[in-house]
Amino acid sequence: MSDKPLTPIEIGLTAAIVAIEGSEPLILTASGDDGDKLAGLPFGPFDAVSHRTFEIGLRAWVEEQAGLRLGYVEQLYTFGDRGRHTQAGDTHVASIGYLALTRAADNTARAPGATFEPWYRFFPWEDWRETKPDIIERGIFPELTKWAEQGEAPETARALGRKDRVRLYFGTEGAHWDEERVLDRYELLYEAGLVEEARRDGRPAALARKSTPVLGLSMRFDHRRILATAMGRLRAKLKYRPVVFELLPGEFTLTELQHTVEAISGRHLHKQNFRRLVETGALVEPTGVMSTQTGGRPAALFRFRREVLQERPAPGLRVRGRR
Repeated sequence: MSDKPLTPIEIGLTAAIVAIEGSEPLILTASGDDGDKLAGLPFGPFDAVSHRTFEIGLRAWVEEQAGLRLGYVEQLYTFGDRGRHTQAGDTHVASIGYLALTRAADNTARAPGATFEPWYRFFPWEDWRETKPDIIERGIFPELTKWAEQGEAPETARALGRKDRVRLYFGTEGAHWDEERVLDRYELLYEAGLVEEARRDGRPAALARKSTPVLGLSMRFDHRRILATAMGRLRAKLKYRPVVFELLPGEFTLTELQHTVEAISGRHLHKQNFRRLVETGALVEPTGVMSTQTGGRPAALFRFRREVLQERPAPGLRVRGRR
């Protein structure tokens, strides 16, 4: 048995807290206390004495530090790669990532340095609501193509090669764009050395480049990877769980519902098809009240039918984007 002392491990809780403002998906970011100017996700320690569960701990420090009472909360993954979190001394920090939803994007007392930011600032290639993002053809695809043509790394043993992953993940050469593959796309860019985090981590592909292209805003530590995981999970959840209603007020118009789904999925939805889908799914019911705050003709207000949770196991919105 080795006499080498074991490395201390600290358990932290990292929160990807999502809200909607207008038609924009927002993520709560917080500045660090070490002078780092990069945005990061809120992070708090797990106190095994005060917190009976990880989720209780997460809710407690988010309410204390950010003034937010979270609604839906879901554990994502444990992020524990060596070197992922710079820390004084030899402590290794492992973080349990969470996806959390809230309706309170503004008028909330938050800690200094905490603010909601549009998540497409960090992932501009994920927003297809208007059209295919120009950054894919202009900045991403040419660089990934050159990288893929270099061949596979000697230590790599994958079912799909570089060229296949570029085509499948980014929807090139006629492949279908799968909005749920947010993490796959980010990790491909990281592997190819095309994001600042790869250079910061000393990845050979990044260090071999004279410069790193600006592909969205980078984040502290591995927080953009955690955000990518949260985005992909939420996009998938829309299809089989009514989580979208956690982001809406108690009463809403169908237009507000559609814009919220579009904001999260990053896809444009055909208005009439979307409304038929909502009607067929029986997820909402009219309140009998009209909204006069639409800027045009009054629109009917609806609310979520909670009974649908007992009626079938997967009450979601299986929407497909129009392309």
